[in-house]
Amino acid sequence: MEWLVSLVGAGLVMISLRDLFHTLWHPTRHGGLSRLVMTALWRLARRFRARRRVVGLVGPLAMVTVVGMWAGTVILGWAIVYWPHMPESFAFSPGSKAAQEPALLDSLYLSLVTVATLGLGDIAPGEGWLRVVSPLEALVGFALLTATVSWVLAIYPALTRRRVLAIRLALLRDAEPTTQQIDCTAGALLLDSLATEVVRVRIDFTQYAEAYYFHDGEDHSSLAAMVGYAAALAQRGQTARQPEVRLAGDLLAGALRDLAAILDQRFLHTGGTPADVFAAYAADHGRAS
Repeated sequence: MEWLVSLVGAGLVMISLRDLFHTLWHPTRHGGLSRLVMTALWRLARRFRARRRVVGLVGPLAMVTVVGMWAGTVILGWAIVYWPHMPESFAFSPGSKAAQEPALLDSLYLSLVTVATLGLGDIAPGEGWLRVVSPLEALVGFALLTATVSWVLAIYPALTRRRVLAIRLALLRDAEPTTQQIDCTAGALLLDSLATEVVRVRIDFTQYAEAYYFHDGEDHSSLAAMVGYAAALAQRGQTARQPEVRLAGDLLAGALRDLAAILDQRFLHTGGTPADVFAAYAADHGRAS
């Protein structure tokens, strides 16, 4: 029975590590516990009247919640591993009152101290296999901290690339380029560069799906609001007279179709055309495309 309880704890740890792996290093369209948390917070925030202010907090709060969920599951799982073997399989420092506490409380304390790599030493594993398992928890705690920092450092550049593209599209819309300005070599270069930026954003949505749940603020920095203008530019390029402009327009249109496919598969599930997907994307972010 003791080993069965310990296996349950090990299962909780593995669930947390699997979710961390698929969120940070091997994202899949099926998501995991982290995606469920983020989606639930996003949908809940959209119900509030002061929607823009609340939705703007979803991304950061969701990341904090997910990291807390990972850490809490690891701590609880390892505590359950220790629990059936506490206190007889552990050594306590002289004068320590830890052995007088409930076994579950001591197990939680030891797990928390170990995962935080504090190593206070007032409770130490005595059996051989526990002396191996306990340092492994410290390694997992160190990996969790490193992964969290890496996640934060990676997500914000992805958000910057998305907002830069949106602002660039807003500036182009305000400049109102003429047909002659689009139907030339400079226009071809412009459409080609936009296609490259759209592809980068598409990759960001694949690699960092949680970026979807970050609100972009004002309309001119919101890709949800500006992506429709990118589609209009692609259509103008496709009907141009210059062959290099038509090619660049096709590239931009293809990049936008690919982006729409990713948005629909992972987040929106409309099953419609790229125009339908972009309209749903704008509506989901409280924008008019």
